[in-house]
Amino acid sequence: MQKVVYFLILISTILAACQNPKNKSLEPFPSLIPIPKKVEISEGVFSLNKNSSLYVDKEFFNAGDFLMNYIENGSTFKLKKSSEDKGTISIKKNDTLTSEGYILTVSDAEILITAKDASGAFYAIQTLRQLMPIQLEKTNGFQEKTIPIPQVIIEDTPAFKYRGMHLDVGRHYFPKDFIKKYIAHMAMLKMNYFHWHLTEDQGWRIEIKKYPKLTEIGSYRNETLVGHYNDTPAKYDGTKYGGFYTQEDIKEIVAFAEKHEVTIIPEIEMPGHSQAAISAYPELGCTSEQVEVATTWGVFENIYCPNEITFNFLENVLTEVMELFPGDYIHIGGDEAPKKQWKNCDHCQQLIKDLNLKDEQGLQSYFITRMEKFINSKGKKIIGWDEILEGGLAPNATVMSWRGTQGAIDAAKEGHGVILTPTSHAYFDYYQSNNEKEPLAIGGFLPLGKVYRFNPIPKELTKEEEKFVLGAQGNVWTEYMKTEDQVEYMAFPRILAMSEVIWSGPTKNFKDDYPDFISRTEVFNERLKELEINYANHLYEIEGNIINENRELKYQLSTPISGKEIRYSIDGSKVTASSKLYNHDIIITHNTTVIAGVFKNNQLVSNVFSKTINYHKAVKGKVAINPAPHPSYNTGGNQALINGIYGSDKRYGDKEWLGFLGDDIEVIIDLEEIKEINTIKTRFYNANGQWIYAPKKIDLAYSLDGEKYHLLKELEPSSTEHIVKIKAEFKPLNAKYLKIFATNYGIIPEGKQGGGNKAWTFIDEIIIE
Repeated sequence: MQKVVYFLILISTILAACQNPKNKSLEPFPSLIPIPKKVEISEGVFSLNKNSSLYVDKEFFNAGDFLMNYIENGSTFKLKKSSEDKGTISIKKNDTLTSEGYILTVSDAEILITAKDASGAFYAIQTLRQLMPIQLEKTNGFQEKTIPIPQVIIEDTPAFKYRGMHLDVGRHYFPKDFIKKYIAHMAMLKMNYFHWHLTEDQGWRIEIKKYPKLTEIGSYRNETLVGHYNDTPAKYDGTKYGGFYTQEDIKEIVAFAEKHEVTIIPEIEMPGHSQAAISAYPELGCTSEQVEVATTWGVFENIYCPNEITFNFLENVLTEVMELFPGDYIHIGGDEAPKKQWKNCDHCQQLIKDLNLKDEQGLQSYFITRMEKFINSKGKKIIGWDEILEGGLAPNATVMSWRGTQGAIDAAKEGHGVILTPTSHAYFDYYQSNNEKEPLAIGGFLPLGKVYRFNPIPKELTKEEEKFVLGAQGNVWTEYMKTEDQVEYMAFPRILAMSEVIWSGPTKNFKDDYPDFISRTEVFNERLKELEINYANHLYEIEGNIINENRELKYQLSTPISGKEIRYSIDGSKVTASSKLYNHDIIITHNTTVIAGVFKNNQLVSNVFSKTINYHKAVKGKVAINPAPHPSYNTGGNQALINGIYGSDKRYGDKEWLGFLGDDIEVIIDLEEIKEINTIKTRFYNANGQWIYAPKKIDLAYSLDGEKYHLLKELEPSSTEHIVKIKAEFKPLNAKYLKIFATNYGIIPEGKQGGGNKAWTFIDEIIIE
């Protein structure tokens, strides 16, 4: 990330002002997120008061209106409107600047904002907002007569033109006022696209006047799954659930978004994720059988049939949708569409022959291309999930790459616009902490630092191809988010990291940039409190790392924010303010449980950290893996397999689990000396809803010289548990090398979530005894 340049000119003056009780809100100096390209801080402060006036060039109405309302709502006075071409605060046009960029100058006498367009002026106001006291975020929250603002010159422009957030309202419905609140929070962080996921198997959420049953029937399900999708037996709450947005609601939300310089992209899923629509109009499916709105999560076989009834229906639906949303894009989904019904449908099979298509994938390409032509004819463009690449990409489509980055790479090389939103870095429904008290989530593990490390530009692209990368977005899928508080908890603070990636640009020096970002986040959290946002705070969580140096095992403790007081115990005792102070690595010589906490003023401010290190016979050895783990799931590196620490039972994406996409895995462990062994244990993740399957077969072998291996065991896991435990016991024998070969599950069957795709394999600690 382009590091901000601070020119500290007599900064002591500002600090002195901070010590004045009237100016105490300036301390610490405002932490800006996303970080601007360039900031110069000068001596002194500008004082905003009841005599201050505002001049706005007419095309910058949204920026001026936001500032007027913000000051009036949060303080005891309001700005005067200047009838001349200059005010105490002036917002003026500057055609020499880049699109969405701005220059914000705060001097002792005035505030001048210049921008090329309305978006740039609005974003300048959002930066100015962050320079002001956080108490202004609440109604009448700032009671002083003067608002102090540090004197600065800020020059800023975005790294990417598409900066998005997504919200799924199909799995769980959220009211109109929350949608507006969500958009407002995006705008504060200079995000400009709201991807609104409006239709799903579990609910249709938008009023279509021509088809009233879509909301009368399709927007309500009979009950909802309780617990996790992988739980057996499945349990349901027995309560009817649903809701939808009227077209008047939509118009109100669109108008609100426009005032915040946010474009809404509606998503109408096709051909899959359409069971709610088919429940309302069964003739849209290939069987014409009555089905119910889905009550559980996952992927369903009931998808739109590619016949004239369906195309007429979708064209009518999209006509109403396009009249409601003035933006350029319509998202048509295109993901996770099982083809079983198409394979068994006489009409579909005849259509494949008539159109000289290769198979059902080609039929989906025909489906998407036909819908694209219709949407293009109305002056709009389509976005689709990366499955729309399969069978041939529609001519003018933009691809949203979620199954990693390959979809973006393929589409960019074909000259199509791409938006990056890979599960590994952009799925905010994943767990964000290893703490077992975290609210139930779909799975995975996406901590704040991993979002911040995200680079939306795949390294496989040439400089010429990079121009097709429009930007990125964070996705909030709501299977496990029933309330507004849960949505906010999962989105914040990861949305802060994403906003900085796509506005300021990806980090070029994570080691230096991330601590700076974390420090700014710690301060920014105070603003989130004033806004009453239910953010997750994991800034004080302890992380442990095993270090194997010179055959000596050490355990390191750290927190995201440096300089915090960590206290710990290794004798099983409760950690308190009087426990041992952590100031050097902990030497590990036997099975050890480390318990630790972060303390401030003798009070525990973190969750209690607890980690057990299993001092087994391979823990000081070396390990080789072929092929290498997938780069998105290789945080712990090869040594994670023998470092003595188990991965989470719920979060397969943590640094202890290693992930492999579609590959057979060969692991060779070098014990570095001949040892007597009698047991090999390991674990595999088995969350089929996340495309993760235990291996078909596992072979275990040993060797004395690393050349000639002797087979120990052949195992075929059959457990349906989400953690498949493998344990092989045998008569004691001498070995220096061990080989574990795991055969990948293969292609996921049609009808299952991820059907037709390669299965993931995730392996945990290998314990040798």
